[in-house]
Amino acid sequence: MGAVASAALLFPLLVAAPSATAGPVEPEALQEQFATAAARRGVPQSVLLAVSYLQSRWDAHGGAPSVTGGYGPMHLTDAVTALAEAPHHSHGEEDARGDESRAPRIGAEPEIAPPTAAELPARLKTLDRAVELSGIPAEELRTSTAANIEGGAALLAAAQRESGRPLSADPADWYGAVARYSGADDKATAATFANDVYDVIRSGETRTTDSGQVVTLAADADIAPATGQVESLGLRTADTGRTECPRTVACEWIPAPYEEFGDGDYGNHDKGDRPESQDIDYIIVHDTEASWDVTLKLVQDPTYVSWQYSLRSSDGHIAQHLPLKDVGWHAGNWFVNAKSVGLEHEGFLTAPDSWYTEAMYRTSARLVRYLAQRYDIPLDRQHVLGHDNVPGTVTSTIRGMHTDPGPYWDWAHYFQLLGRPFTPSAGPDAGVVTIRPDYDTHRPVYTGCAKAGEACAPHGSGAVRLHSEPSAEAPLVKDIGLRPGGQDSTTGVNDTGARASTGQQYAVAERRGDWTAIWYLGQKAWFHNPKARPTAVNARGLVLTPKDGAAQIPVYGRAYPEASAYPAGVPVQAVSPLPYRLLAGQRYVVGDRTPGEYYFAPVFDTTGHTVVRGQEEYHQIQFGHRIAFVKAADVRVSRA
Repeated sequence: MGAVASAALLFPLLVAAPSATAGPVEPEALQEQFATAAARRGVPQSVLLAVSYLQSRWDAHGGAPSVTGGYGPMHLTDAVTALAEAPHHSHGEEDARGDESRAPRIGAEPEIAPPTAAELPARLKTLDRAVELSGIPAEELRTSTAANIEGGAALLAAAQRESGRPLSADPADWYGAVARYSGADDKATAATFANDVYDVIRSGETRTTDSGQVVTLAADADIAPATGQVESLGLRTADTGRTECPRTVACEWIPAPYEEFGDGDYGNHDKGDRPESQDIDYIIVHDTEASWDVTLKLVQDPTYVSWQYSLRSSDGHIAQHLPLKDVGWHAGNWFVNAKSVGLEHEGFLTAPDSWYTEAMYRTSARLVRYLAQRYDIPLDRQHVLGHDNVPGTVTSTIRGMHTDPGPYWDWAHYFQLLGRPFTPSAGPDAGVVTIRPDYDTHRPVYTGCAKAGEACAPHGSGAVRLHSEPSAEAPLVKDIGLRPGGQDSTTGVNDTGARASTGQQYAVAERRGDWTAIWYLGQKAWFHNPKARPTAVNARGLVLTPKDGAAQIPVYGRAYPEASAYPAGVPVQAVSPLPYRLLAGQRYVVGDRTPGEYYFAPVFDTTGHTVVRGQEEYHQIQFGHRIAFVKAADVRVSRA
């Protein structure tokens, strides 16, 4: 959570290294393991496969636990073990309001103790129940795919029996048991999970898993589950309150407080009137760097920061904390905060062998589609940003900007769920490329997940590494904002200085054999892009370059108005360039064109809040790993 975490607050259920006892996949093929477990426990095979797909996409993750302490293809949760084995991680912090007009109070986290084992909810301890039902030892359930699948089948069968229903061969009769398997304690979330499972059954799936095995679930387009069964589960009805969510997700109202402390101090967000006052142009994807329970405690603390939505990994449950008209303090850049919605996903970026569930990816994608349609936000990587794509406001803030959700967030899969996959839109000589490595097989080495300089566990990644020359042996390109002394960037998992991520678009500077150069932070940056295994696809788009006669132009981290636009009583905000320069002959992909805007809201009393809008216009560009802004008067725009 760019907004949330330091190591003292983390409850990192997800970040244990793979178990040393995890062995290779059993001789029986994974597909056969599902068939065997289904037959043995009396569960329809399609139900077992679809539940597993929604939890893990049939991956075993080398025996490592998920974000919420789930193990194996069936996501059997053993949070106690995951917590005991997990190191602590953090990725820095900054004043998440990101506004120099107000003294930065935010940053000192309140003391919140993680829950004890006894306090953990049942959804985080399903492996214990699987031990009781199956008789299989806990260690085997954690490390053996066959045992894990049978443990999950035993849980489903038990849920079906406990509902008073027979172990029917008809998958449509298992809706209630599937809803129970989610572990959700409210009806809407349990039903959403079950609906997604049955959507998987209707559409069918085929996938090569992380163990290299192909698993297939044949489509059953006509299945009509008994959805009324969820009413008999005895689950609570969540308070939907003032939630603003699509009907296809489960959303709960857990409000963030708006309180005054005296001496001009208040928290933890600002009242607004969006989109009447300002457009909402961005959706910012964060990870929480904390467990679900800690995350909710933090957002409800009036002395801390805020964001609009939190998403739970185990089942995709969504909590909304702010009305969308109000402004959260989550991105560390006040211009972006004022024009964005923040989504915090339960997870930790420095844990490559942990994993987010398909359930959370799917509900997040549906929420983003809803927000995009409501506010006319384009579904692309110029508008759906990671926190790691948000720029520092001025030079002094660059080094403190957050790096979540990091190189292990699967942007390609996310945008496929959004209905906007990254596909080629131009021929081989295109002037623009969209970064698009194959997530599962693209495994660049990162360092610093557990200890500085130590290699992270090999894992799929959606980011490519950028070199100063077309060679893997060449130094990485420099980021003078992160390293004013001119040092090379590093392979650190939190070092964004030489990184381009899936979906980001860049202007092509040169092509040479298996290497492609892009314009990046004022320099050529090369990435390996072989035709046989490309890491980018060719694209069309608008690019800009300095206007004729200009040797270089400044680049900004926010698009603020000119001084003459500010009315009396509103302090003029400096239009301060970043340390980078955009040089003549270089080209950068264009996003939005926007007038300079500043939301003046430095006090609790909203009567003085106002939006200052100037005549100076800016273009948003993809400049490095983060976006940036240039004045429209400084550039010439053309089609690549």
